[in-house]
Amino acid sequence: MSPLDLPPRPTPGCAERPVLKERGQREVFCGLTGIVWLHRKIQDAFFLVVGSRTCAHLIQSAAGVMIFAEPRFATAVIDDHDLSGMKDANEELDRVVAQLLARRPEIRLLFLVGSCPSEVIKMDLGRAAERLSAANTGRCRVLNYSGSGIETTFTQGEDACLAALVPTLPETDAKELLVVGALADVVEDQFARLFSEMGVGPVRFLPARAAAAMPAVGPNTQMMLAQPFLAETARLLEARGATRLPAPFPLGAEGTEAWLRAAAEAFGADPARVEAAIAPGRRRAQEAVARASEHLRGKRAFFFPDSQLEIPIARFLARECGMGLIEVGAPYIHRAQMAEELALLPDCTLSEGQDVEKQLDRARAARPDITVCGLGLANPLEAEGLTTKWAIELVFTPIHGFDQAGDLAGLFSRPLNRRLRLKL
Repeated sequence: MSPLDLPPRPTPGCAERPVLKERGQREVFCGLTGIVWLHRKIQDAFFLVVGSRTCAHLIQSAAGVMIFAEPRFATAVIDDHDLSGMKDANEELDRVVAQLLARRPEIRLLFLVGSCPSEVIKMDLGRAAERLSAANTGRCRVLNYSGSGIETTFTQGEDACLAALVPTLPETDAKELLVVGALADVVEDQFARLFSEMGVGPVRFLPARAAAAMPAVGPNTQMMLAQPFLAETARLLEARGATRLPAPFPLGAEGTEAWLRAAAEAFGADPARVEAAIAPGRRRAQEAVARASEHLRGKRAFFFPDSQLEIPIARFLARECGMGLIEVGAPYIHRAQMAEELALLPDCTLSEGQDVEKQLDRARAARPDITVCGLGLANPLEAEGLTTKWAIELVFTPIHGFDQAGDLAGLFSRPLNRRLRLKL
């Protein structure tokens, strides 16, 4: 095995450091945003948001898809009649679902997605999903999850969606690798090819691309998380017998190699075969990152808590792109699932939760070269002369794996290059 050309593991790292707990005003999207990438992944599923017109506008704007394009999502709008009790909200929902399934017979999996309005008026979407699923047995399964923004951040929408799928997965005693987390199809295909070349398998992915192809799970299932925001999904899979393989997340050359090697070790793959499979991709990733990070070396980054991708991406920027870290904030830190990432993260301020005014004060005082934050903070900070990167772009863009490592570095170098050209 040829070692990666990377800095040595920092001692002490953030794994040994206290975490600054923040509890105050937050600036994040709600979990409904997850529909934007989930509706593209599960190709015969439909996401019906039970919410307000504000919910509809959010999804429409975030997805950038015109209604006439027949997307696989919609909003059943709760209006004044529902709120006043003049109409039975459950009867109205049944009517809307019947119309939807009559118009879109290709739907095999329907998610009823709760929102802040539906939770405020105490609509029991779990019972509604059971009723509608029974009424459409053999034709369409109906599940529900909450995309509410009350006390959550936007990537938890995917966690809630996958957690709703876990009880419906079939049982198996076979030893299989289960990759958990929605990945772009091109990235999923790359990982499937690499696992095959390494001699690791069978390999399944959750979510699958079709409702009928969802993976089985059981006591011999070896599970790897592809995304760092799937705490509830992982808990439910472990309750069904799956074993999580600890590893950094597959971001950058370092994270991807460690992630792949964790699977190879669990399946007893031949080390020479594993090295032969990953060496070309690792080399491409290192070369691409070196080119893209030319303007990142020596620069300093500040992360506001937003997507829960902050810690693995900060590790990548520090160890592979040569950036310094001022503060790395995350909405929630799952110590067990983040243990390998925290051990690799260089010494920095680590914060959990958000008190946006205090964090803004710290960012302004530090004057970082690039600030990773939500859309609501980006424009005001840009007006103050700070270069920003939208955190949500890191979720919408394929960034996992060897072949996307250069693109991940480029997401951070481009704003700095733009700022430099504007100064010239």
